[in-house]
Amino acid sequence: MKATFRKISRVGSLTGGTKWYLSEDCLLAAKRVMYSVEYRRFYLRDLESIVVWPNRLWLWRMALAAVLFGALGVVFWKWVDSTTGAILGGVGLAWVAAELALGPTAGARVCTRGAMADLALVARTPRAPKVLAKIDAAVRAAHRGAQQPTAPLTSAQPAEPSVQTKFEAPSGTISVADATETDGS
Repeated sequence: MKATFRKISRVGSLTGGTKWYLSEDCLLAAKRVMYSVEYRRFYLRDLESIVVWPNRLWLWRMALAAVLFGALGVVFWKWVDSTTGAILGGVGLAWVAAELALGPTAGARVCTRGAMADLALVARTPRAPKVLAKIDAAVRAAHRGAQQPTAPLTSAQPAEPSVQTKFEAPSGTISVADATETDGS
């Protein structure tokens, strides 16, 4: 069976980035670092949670841009040219406005049975509900498919509870039948 993957998210960085793909049975993360690609597969039936939270890094990016371009604007306004200073100040204000409009950057954690991975799922938190809704729909579809029986059960006789008799063993010894009953088998 050939699985078809569709891209649901892309998070870029200076050295590469992460692309997320979704199929009917798994979620695939392709993390590119320089010239290598690392693939992580998360089966939908094993997913326990995906958590996305706002990262405080965006505040530092915004403050750094405002201070840097503001200082350069003042320096250029005073000693070089007022037009260049105004342009640099305007670039700083535009950067801050763009950061505010895009919203906070996001961190994410994917938890499965037995594994936990911190990978960037979305670049900004306002996009997270859309991507998580796609993943949630795929997980629900995978669980619905797993709950339906593959072949119908047929029996000639109606199912009746079996009655087991317990044999008495001499004191101080235990029989194999008693040991299997205590184990829950």
